[in-house]
Parts: sequence; structure tokens; C-alpha cells
Amino acid sequence: MDTSEQLRAARALLEWTRDDLAKAAGISAETIKRLEKGKQGALSANMNTVRALREALEAAGIQFIPENGGKPGVRPK
Repeated sequence: MDTSEQLRAARALLEWTRDDLAKAAGISAETIKRLEKGKQGALSANMNTVRALREALEAAGIQFIPENGGKPGVRPK
């Protein structure tokens, strides 16, 4: 997961609130809010936070798509 857009899109696909994701990832909803409003779309968080978010979203059925001629994205597994 590279961008704040991917984070928002993944959460939207799951129809999760920030609180839902916070509980699943073990981080605060305020941290998620800050990351989703990231500057220029880049996630600026420590690697442990990004890893926790990615693992929670992947466990819930999200697949992250790397940049491949377009922007990085997400899709259901």
C-alpha cells in the first residue's frame, strides 16, 4: 500500500468505517484519518503502521495492485 487513495479505496470496498479499520489494525482512527488526508496522496507513516493496515485489509479480502502504467489501486481478492 503506497498511497492514501489506496487506503481510502480499500476501506470503501469493505464498507468499513475508520473505527472498523482501527480495530482490525490495532491503531487509532485518528491515525487513519491523518493518513487518508496525506500530502500529495503519499502515505507518510512508520512502516509498522503501514504493515498493520495492509495486513488488516488483506485479511479482510483486499488485494493491492502496484502501479502498472497507471496509478496503484485495490480490488477484492
